[in-house]
Amino acid sequence: MDKFTQLTGVAAPLRLMNVDTDMIIPARYLKTIKRTGLGAGLFAALRFNEDGSEKPDFVLNQPAYRDAKILVAGENFGCGSSREHAPWALLDSGIRCVIAPSFADIFFNNCFKNGILPIVLPKEVVDRLMAAADNGANATFTVDLESQAIQTPDGERIPFEVEPFRRQCLLNGWDDIGLTLRDAPAIDDYESRQKLGQPWLWAS
Repeated sequence: MDKFTQLTGVAAPLRLMNVDTDMIIPARYLKTIKRTGLGAGLFAALRFNEDGSEKPDFVLNQPAYRDAKILVAGENFGCGSSREHAPWALLDSGIRCVIAPSFADIFFNNCFKNGILPIVLPKEVVDRLMAAADNGANATFTVDLESQAIQTPDGERIPFEVEPFRRQCLLNGWDDIGLTLRDAPAIDDYESRQKLGQPWLWAS
């Protein structure tokens, strides 16, 4: 998992509440267990017409926001099914931070496990950020996880809270496997002792 220390990029305003995981990545894209390629299906029902053409009014289809790295959204983002493909699709599209007044629990947890920073802020603060994000290509935010602050285009610094353990995992790029591998020497030592004391467990 890539480290998350500081992110600077355009923030796209998504003025929708209760965006569920099926909206984020429709079920027809769930045939793969790969984490790449899912960006093509991100918000597919919102982005594309039935003939596959783009809906020009959707925010991520607008030129200023095509390369957005940050998403500012409404309440209860990521509700619905527990599909981990939802954060995979966001990540594959280059979005590494989502700011909202609230998130569904499973989606929130999955974000941290995949290198995405979900930030919870009061609705009135999110509304201010949403307004700042309306400035198109000029809506460049900096999200600093080390200092736990968002800097808006006009220079305002907005603090945010992150649970310390999750913060450390993002800063160091530790997913569940990475956390386990931190103990690799102890695991190797245990296996070596077990092979000597219980060799039958290791017989091929």
